[in-house]
Amino acid sequence: MDISIIIVNYNVKYFLEQCLCSVQKALSNVKGEIIVIDNSSGDGSMQYLPPKFPSVNFIRNDKNLGFGKACNQGLAIAKGKHILFLNPDTLVPEDCFDKSIAFMESHPNAGALGIRMLDGSGNFLKESKRAFPSPQTSFYKLTGLAKLFPKSKTFGRYHLGYLNEQKNHVIDVLAGAYMLVSKEVLDKIGGFDEVFFMYGEDVDLSYRIQKGGYNIYYFAESSIIHFKGESTRKGSLNYVKMFYQAMSVFVKKHYGSQKAGLFNFFIQSAIWFRAFVSSIGHFIKWVGLPVIDALVILFSFWTVKMIWEGYIRPEVIYQERLIIAVFPMFTIIYLFIAYYTGLYNKYFKQGNLNRSAFTATLTVLAIYSLLPESLRFSRGIILFGSVLAFLLLSLIRKLMASWELIETADGLQQTKTLIVCGAEEVNEINQLLVTAGKEQQVFGRISIEENEANAIGNINRLPAIAKELSIKEIIFGEGALSNKKIIELVQQLKLRYKFHAKNSGSIISSDSKDEAGDYLAMEKTFVLAQPISRRNKKLWDEIYCLLFLISFPIHFIFQKKPLSFFKNVLAVFTGKKTWVSYNYHQKLLPPLSEGILTPTGLPKSLNHLPQNSLEKIDYWYAKDYSLSNDISLIWKNYKYLGE
Repeated sequence: MDISIIIVNYNVKYFLEQCLCSVQKALSNVKGEIIVIDNSSGDGSMQYLPPKFPSVNFIRNDKNLGFGKACNQGLAIAKGKHILFLNPDTLVPEDCFDKSIAFMESHPNAGALGIRMLDGSGNFLKESKRAFPSPQTSFYKLTGLAKLFPKSKTFGRYHLGYLNEQKNHVIDVLAGAYMLVSKEVLDKIGGFDEVFFMYGEDVDLSYRIQKGGYNIYYFAESSIIHFKGESTRKGSLNYVKMFYQAMSVFVKKHYGSQKAGLFNFFIQSAIWFRAFVSSIGHFIKWVGLPVIDALVILFSFWTVKMIWEGYIRPEVIYQERLIIAVFPMFTIIYLFIAYYTGLYNKYFKQGNLNRSAFTATLTVLAIYSLLPESLRFSRGIILFGSVLAFLLLSLIRKLMASWELIETADGLQQTKTLIVCGAEEVNEINQLLVTAGKEQQVFGRISIEENEANAIGNINRLPAIAKELSIKEIIFGEGALSNKKIIELVQQLKLRYKFHAKNSGSIISSDSKDEAGDYLAMEKTFVLAQPISRRNKKLWDEIYCLLFLISFPIHFIFQKKPLSFFKNVLAVFTGKKTWVSYNYHQKLLPPLSEGILTPTGLPKSLNHLPQNSLEKIDYWYAKDYSLSNDISLIWKNYKYLGE
């Protein structure tokens, strides 16, 4: 047997589905086997995939053993002359394996081979070629110097940026997503060191291959797509900590404790620096827009007040202390309503701004009418201040959208999407789009063959058609169109891409290497995943907390554990917990904080049903979520709220 392909899966069902489709096509040129080790996925992978791929050897673990240990499980039963450790979030071209094997066999000193990788947008992934970590190179990477000077032999050494990505090279470290290693070499040096749970095992294996007297090659004559971001968000501080802790273990193991101490000093310094930069970025991303809006609203009220005093009612003198107190209060009300009407959703909708401005204005006017006469100043200032704020906020959002600082939902609805596939695949893709409610985005189909019916053009004219029609997104359908051709095309056009393999039940995509990818599938969308459901759940959590706090004497009488009850109230009010949440937190489900109650109405500690049953209850809770159900669970199970 030429090759054994070992894939470790953890909660990436649909990405693995597309990966296996591409791998099976690539195996048509070589004799090989596919071994999938599932690390106790909670997304239904082992129910969904084995019936679709009967020739694949699936092995399920009862718990997550980590990447290295799972790979060793596959290695123990592998029969191939060459072993390929492949990530599940990859797509490979049809000639990938035979080219890689041919290169290995034509270079007798080759112990292992990595490959040229692209992300889901067609951009080259610089981790395709790496040097061994050292205190200096790791520090340059973490502090951003490597990014500033990528071609430098000093600062850019970690990713070997000075080496031409289009040429083959001898390198230090294998790319973990695609590691082709001779079985003979692995028999000699051993498999993965299982002390590394998730990161660092590829570096350690590469080091031992070189110590065994073999070369490691970066192979540029074929390219794969590696979507990334499927296990840990690559830009997150958590990833930084996990990755560099693994690097620290590697340095201590191979370079000695003295160098490891220096390495740890550099790493800790860089992690604190990265944390500082990350916190600023999060502040700007999550707090920036509300702060801008607050300043705009305050400015609008203050401007109208000055105009009112100077030109409309010059005879009236407004108390400065009153204005200073009331305007910020009105601004807070505006922001509160804006949040719950969806103004700060990921994608901006003008309709959300219209709704939030109208609702906030009515609310503020209503509150104003209830104020004592001594605290009133002018309805005109409130009304025209609100109108000016609305106009300025609309203008600022338009400018930010045109400068691409924010994404607009209107733009998404109007995005022209092309489907590039054969005539047989288009129905599959359209059905998936209809299920996901995305069918209105499709502009037309690009055919593979000349003069196909119901096509707006041929694939040879794809770049020109995409430019003429201002296309923003392309859905590639593998079938009549090869994966090799798809990978060539994604490098030519800098657009958003989605991928679908013939006879598969999903479409996958990834617009960023730092964030988890997305998918469309036949299974229905969870109601709880919708922003309005999550906002309403949070709002009613807080309303219940306020009601419980206002009526606090009652709960000292009727609650068996009043102190625990109020501790839970504060935990929910601060967002650390929610009144109703899952029994088991599965990656498949929309994320929730820990709950006081579960969907059964009982606290987690009092649920004695089998885990499978509780997981199904969690699934249906998220799928068919309703606010009235939450309210009913809290009301009927009041006695357990102090657990």
